[in-house]
Amino acid sequence: MSPWPAPCWPRSRRCWTPPPAPRSRRSLAGSWAVSGFLSSGRSWGTCGSAGGGTPRPPPPGPPVSVGRGGHGHGGWGFGGGQRVTPPFSLCPGEQPQGVSRGPGPGGPGQAEPPPAKSAAQLKKEAKKREKLEKFQQKQEKNRELQAQAKAKPSRARRELQGLRYETPTPPGCKKDVGGPLPESYSPAYVEAAWYSWWEKEGFFRPECGRSLDTPNPRGVFVMCLPPPNVTGTLHLGHALTVAIQDTLTRWHRMRGLTTLWAPGCDHAGIATQVVVERRLLRSRGVTRHQLGRDAFLGEVWRWKEEKGDRIYQQLRRLGASMDWERACFTMDPKMSRAVTEAFVRLHEQGLIYRSRRIVHWSCTLRSAISDIEKRELGGRTLLRVPGYEEPVEFGVLVAFGEDAEVVVATTRLETMLGDEAVAVHPEDPRYQHLRGRHVLHPFTGRRLPVLHDPFVDPQFGTGAVKITPAHDATDFEVGQRHGLGGATVIGEDGTMVNVPAPFQVRLGGHGVTLSPCCSRSKDVLEPRAVPQWFVRCQGLAGAAAAAVRRGDLRLHPASHARTWFSWMDNIRDWCISRQLWWGHRIPAYFVTINDPRDEDDRFWVSGRSEDEARAKAAAAFGVPPELVNEDVLDTWFSSGLFPFSIFGWPDPTPDLERFYPGSLLETGHDILFFWVARMVMLGLALTGRLPFREVYLHAIVRDAHGRKMSKSLGNVIDPLDVIAGVSLQELHQQLESSNLDPAELERAREGQKRDFPEGIPECGTDALRFALCAYTAQGRDINLDVGRVLGYRHFCNKVWNGARFVLRALGEGYRPPPAPQEGSGGPRGALAERWVRSRLSRAVQGCGAALGGFDFPGATTAVHGFWVYELCDVYLVRGVLGGPGGVQGAVRDTLLTCLDAGLRLLAPFMPFLAEELWQRLPPRAPPAPPSICLAPFPEPEQVRGAGGVGVSGGSLGGLWAPTPLTPPVPLGFLQCPDPAWGSRARRYRGLLRALGGVGAVRLLGGGEGPPQGCAVAVASDRCTVHLLLKGVVDPPKELSRLGGRREELEKALERLRERRGGPGYAQKVPPHVQEADAAKVSPRGLGGLRWSIEGWGRPWRGVGWILGSPGGLRRCWGGLVGSGGPRGVPGGPGGVPAHVCPSHS
Repeated sequence: MSPWPAPCWPRSRRCWTPPPAPRSRRSLAGSWAVSGFLSSGRSWGTCGSAGGGTPRPPPPGPPVSVGRGGHGHGGWGFGGGQRVTPPFSLCPGEQPQGVSRGPGPGGPGQAEPPPAKSAAQLKKEAKKREKLEKFQQKQEKNRELQAQAKAKPSRARRELQGLRYETPTPPGCKKDVGGPLPESYSPAYVEAAWYSWWEKEGFFRPECGRSLDTPNPRGVFVMCLPPPNVTGTLHLGHALTVAIQDTLTRWHRMRGLTTLWAPGCDHAGIATQVVVERRLLRSRGVTRHQLGRDAFLGEVWRWKEEKGDRIYQQLRRLGASMDWERACFTMDPKMSRAVTEAFVRLHEQGLIYRSRRIVHWSCTLRSAISDIEKRELGGRTLLRVPGYEEPVEFGVLVAFGEDAEVVVATTRLETMLGDEAVAVHPEDPRYQHLRGRHVLHPFTGRRLPVLHDPFVDPQFGTGAVKITPAHDATDFEVGQRHGLGGATVIGEDGTMVNVPAPFQVRLGGHGVTLSPCCSRSKDVLEPRAVPQWFVRCQGLAGAAAAAVRRGDLRLHPASHARTWFSWMDNIRDWCISRQLWWGHRIPAYFVTINDPRDEDDRFWVSGRSEDEARAKAAAAFGVPPELVNEDVLDTWFSSGLFPFSIFGWPDPTPDLERFYPGSLLETGHDILFFWVARMVMLGLALTGRLPFREVYLHAIVRDAHGRKMSKSLGNVIDPLDVIAGVSLQELHQQLESSNLDPAELERAREGQKRDFPEGIPECGTDALRFALCAYTAQGRDINLDVGRVLGYRHFCNKVWNGARFVLRALGEGYRPPPAPQEGSGGPRGALAERWVRSRLSRAVQGCGAALGGFDFPGATTAVHGFWVYELCDVYLVRGVLGGPGGVQGAVRDTLLTCLDAGLRLLAPFMPFLAEELWQRLPPRAPPAPPSICLAPFPEPEQVRGAGGVGVSGGSLGGLWAPTPLTPPVPLGFLQCPDPAWGSRARRYRGLLRALGGVGAVRLLGGGEGPPQGCAVAVASDRCTVHLLLKGVVDPPKELSRLGGRREELEKALERLRERRGGPGYAQKVPPHVQEADAAKVSPRGLGGLRWSIEGWGRPWRGVGWILGSPGGLRRCWGGLVGSGGPRGVPGGPGGVPAHVCPSHS
């Protein structure tokens, strides 16, 4: 034992010991330690010294922070100097000398008896016991209540469980809509039976209702679904993709374009192989290597046939209007032939080559993997590694060395055995004396050169970097520049190889590494230099970047162009080979000949068949190939061919001629490089054309708190649970069927209890789709709140009740007119109907323009605003029910026009609700479309009404509708400087009173002003509306209510100004974010809201313009906090109109 005391750090800190388990990940054999610094600045002491030597002090200098992963650093003695053996550590469990447990007062080995307790202490302990018993009784009662609650459905489900469609309807037959319309909206009732009828009737096929041989003058719209993994199930990312893509597809189909949305499924090489391997190990206790390649592939195909159709059924549940007869699987013979053809062509052109380079290597999969499957570590992290019972510490930088040594640091200590050199910066004054010198390796004794290379950062660590060319990408390039060797010391299974005998072990706890982790196997990724197949990307990327710069390919939002250019201009060659069994076998063959040159790339030939490969080998080398390549291609390679391989490429098929290139690609911005860029590069290289003309990149879905969705957090939301509803107990059961460890499982349960205490209510497909489209305004991330989805379910109920009212008002015997007609039911009927038609026309125009510009929040706002704030709240309630007499003539025609066009506006977003209600409208004159899927999208000219008096009842009602008013109803005053407009306003006072929901409406004279205490709104340039709120609204109370909002706005503005004024804001923040921030601090954004609230402190006249549109204030504020609808910020003395602030600023 060493005479020196043990260091004062926890045992888990870093005592390097032999591996604790046979399959542990990373610890060098033997008991040895290093002295140095932790990233936190705490010094490492030594664990003792061997042979009674003295302890080593830590190296001089400041604490070293966690640095870049991959740069190996170590400390070596000078060549020719005395080499000092690293100190041995104190083994776990040994008692350090100098720290003894002496005998107690009672004698050797006896503990001192405890002192007697006083009466006060005994009384205190009795009270504690009493409290503990009460607490335990309370806990037992809570457990009983929880057990009783589990047997009952959650309140959320009880409240919203609705009617179910129970009429027997064979799949593919049309739903029976002859019965009465249920009294309330039920998603399960509405969404039943429609999809199978749509699919059987072929409504989603481009051939529906037309011949593809005849050009469509309206054009063609083609889009392919990003193929989901065959292993997968739907998550909210899929739901967002479907909501956006199906909305666009249905909209273009209703506009008369020849429309094709092509589905597909990806074989997902790594994900599928991992799933099947785990299944075999769990069910039969065998590995793929025990089965053999052919038998294992048979198991994968059986699993695919069993589970592969599941995600297609889930896509149908979301209402995706795809042409299922054109669905493709990336391992289908047609697709496999395209993959082989693409590889051979690119290999013949020299764009595919084989070389030994650094790749990310998974020791569990024993394969190279792509960048998208790796997870980087940014510092000290505890991770669970397969085969290791306790979490392993990663990402700690270790500095070590002696006064006579070069002090270096490393996050990957195990790679020391493969070091080939030590590098320093050529201008670093600390190491000028080392030019031309060598150092001795402390374990192997090899002489290693000291390199002076400018890639070294002298400010990082000690400024001395160890070079391990075979296990680090940067070191590999340095080794090539300086002609270094590249000995591999870590094998494909994580075993130390080509090292001295004491170190030939399986690596255990990877204690000092900053290597990334594999997202599939959860194992540590090793940078290894191995022969792989690569695509030469520089030329292809240049063409892809040029296409965006010329405008041939347009990215939406445009801010993503900067990311595109950054990737394309700095691209590296793409490793496309994987050492897996499931996937497309690389069509390359090795030729064995006697050649002293070891050039692996020279002796490979590619061929579409073995006969073609033999012919190539005979022509080039005079011998046949002897070995088939066992590797498969990266899944992204076959996915990159998807836009044209689905249409039969390389054969010149009719579909390829008609539908390639596509119109649009829509996907998440996180795969802009991994998929979108590679499709563009391969499309240009193999077809000479871009695969699509536009790219729309949607946001990433997160939970309501902005956290990334993760099973371990319990915040993953299955869209089918949102559609059908799920109890908290069922959510817990889903967690228990997952692969979470007990600690993560408990943490996930707590997260579910916090976020969904009553479970998730049944919201329905339509509400989920509408909410996801409305959410896309949030930028790069979507913080999805299920409560807002439930709000759109209530919107569905409002549409349902409005439709029920209209259908009841039309009556059984009503027949629509052959063409739109102007009303003839008197002044009231003519003006009211013209007004609501004008609102409908504005909604149609706004929705169409927004969809054309990929402004999905703008489209949903236009549709939602018309249905709720203009049709239901104003026209149906005040215009129809509020007027004298029955519903007849032009009123009926207008009701039908609004309901018909309003449902067609809804159809792209809410196909099930729109179809259910549209099928119940009165019969139309032939030829009528059989489904709303094929009905024409409304045009503004078809529904527009003539102009009115320049003021609407909505202007009056909007002044006070959101204000908590009680009787008496306020009076309205109209101020019209133009006598002609004044006469018209006087004529329609009764109608304005009904539509506005106010008391009497009075026209002010020429010089007459409104009374004090009026709110004011500018209805048009010829009419101003005043509403007498004195005695109805309490200004002090309103000031108090708005004071809190003002404080919140002040804080938000201050934070925003600080962020905009921070260093690097203009250079680092994307342009679209800077524009949004500037809009928020402008008078039309947060600044305008604050300014408006301040107006409450001014005289009543000021209150007038502030309340000019309280509805706008309320809804714009709601949009800022995530719960608003349409309308804008109220105008003010500065002349800011009430409609200038969008609801989602």
